[in-house]
Amino acid sequence: MYPALLESYIKTGKVKFVYKHAAILGQESFWAGQAAECAADQKKFWEYHDLVFIRQSGENQGAFNKDKLIGFAAELKLDTQAFSDCLNNDKTLSQVQQDTAEGQRIGMRGTPHFLINGKALVGAQPLEVFQQAIEQALQSK
Repeated sequence: MYPALLESYIKTGKVKFVYKHAAILGQESFWAGQAAECAADQKKFWEYHDLVFIRQSGENQGAFNKDKLIGFAAELKLDTQAFSDCLNNDKTLSQVQQDTAEGQRIGMRGTPHFLINGKALVGAQPLEVFQQAIEQALQSK
């Protein structure tokens, strides 16, 4: 779905896509968000993000402890020393905390949660639902 939205709306400048972390499942959720931001420092946010989602195996059961998150960075051939320093020194923690707090302020209760021109679109939805919401938002400008 994202590739279609990217081509039709984001690359054309019709839509601005902003990703926000939603660390709502406990400590490992925060660490995973922090780790993704550490990967972003090396221009690998989406690759890391996707790997984390593929490797989910339950909430706070050790799947996203810091050692495993560093292992994901090695798997993606990131500079693991820089990544490790970033993660272990909480360099990106405030970003994840701010994003999560913002989600809570707008009433986000779970993921995925999207805002299209201020209107919530909750849950995994088909492409057509996104297209309809985006087209309505564009028409109301």
